[in-house]
Amino acid sequence: MDDTGTRSARHPYSDAVEDAAGQLQNPRQLSDRIAMGRAIWRELVIGFTAQLGELRLGFTQLAALYVLSGSGTTTVGDLAEALGRSASATSRLVAGLVHRGFLVRLEDAEDRRQRSLELTADGRALLAQVDRARAEQFLAVVRPLPPAERALVAMGVAALATRAISRRGRLIKAPA
Repeated sequence: MDDTGTRSARHPYSDAVEDAAGQLQNPRQLSDRIAMGRAIWRELVIGFTAQLGELRLGFTQLAALYVLSGSGTTTVGDLAEALGRSASATSRLVAGLVHRGFLVRLEDAEDRRQRSLELTADGRALLAQVDRARAEQFLAVVRPLPPAERALVAMGVAALATRAISRRGRLIKAPA
């Protein structure tokens, strides 16, 4: 900041960003900075929970839809493993999603006992609706930032989007 309290071209970042710049290489301090973002996380979680309530959708149901959106088709057993749930609980979850029209069960042409699951157009539309709402909520937090800081956020999001951490802690490449 210059003497008038405004950012100069030479220092386009807020004091908080300038202070954090030297700490970004230390994973522990970065973790502490992320934990300080609790207010942002809180707002995102509350908004997300409210939206799920409006949609009458549970978090595990939404997780199942996301798993299927990334895999095309899969079996109940594969879905159960991906969610860390029992096959019977996953079967009940799937039945509810099929009943609501978000999933279909497909019979395997070679083995009629084997069934796979696939998202319907309504399931894909629901995920698009959830994604749009979460993006809007995130953008509402980012929009007030100065342009240079918005650019930093965009770079950080792009870097994170190229990799995702699975629930078992392994880094996995995001789908293209």
